[in-house]
Amino acid sequence: MSNALDIRQREEREARYLGIVKRYNKEELAIFPKILGEVTMALETAPQDILGATFHELELHNTARGQFFTPYALCKMMAVMQIGDHTKGEIDRRGFITAHEPAVGAGATIIALADALKDAGINYQQHLHVVAVDIDPRAVHMAYVQFSLMHIPAQVIVGDTLRLEFREAWFTPAHIMGFWSGRLAADRRPQEILIEIPEPKPPPPDLIEPPPRAATGLPLFDFGL
Repeated sequence: MSNALDIRQREEREARYLGIVKRYNKEELAIFPKILGEVTMALETAPQDILGATFHELELHNTARGQFFTPYALCKMMAVMQIGDHTKGEIDRRGFITAHEPAVGAGATIIALADALKDAGINYQQHLHVVAVDIDPRAVHMAYVQFSLMHIPAQVIVGDTLRLEFREAWFTPAHIMGFWSGRLAADRRPQEILIEIPEPKPPPPDLIEPPPRAATGLPLFDFGL
């Protein structure tokens, strides 16, 4: 998915892919396209965190590292609570809304947000951009696959949000095809222009003219010297 569009990282990721596939035999490699087909069909049936649910069901998550996959129904409820008239107003004014997820996991909260926007009559593929981070590369890859299949414009990052340490970024096809890097840059520019720097006020006169010296001797601290 990445190499189809992300030209800048293509060679590095192609080499990484070739290194990974060496560990599997021909029969095992034939299973991966079938799994991708099942994931695609599941997301076509209804928006859901199919990979996160499977990951949790197989007990592959690591609770010692704080990995807890939020049930999709709870994510959907939270997403619905966030959407209102202000959402459409922001889209009318700006053209889109943004979402930031500091611990994305497999992407349940973002998928639920896209689902809730769709229910509200908003095309999330055109009017939503996501920046999502997770410390676990496996979680980032799951989120990236699901966001890509749902055509969610997103930048999914392997990194530590608390330490502000980021190692690699994955841009979904929707991000690249929608020219979102340019759209986001253009959106930031007017905000920078509108920042007004106040003119410095002149100091009061008593700070410009030195204070008169005492009639007898100098004060202990004579700043007028």
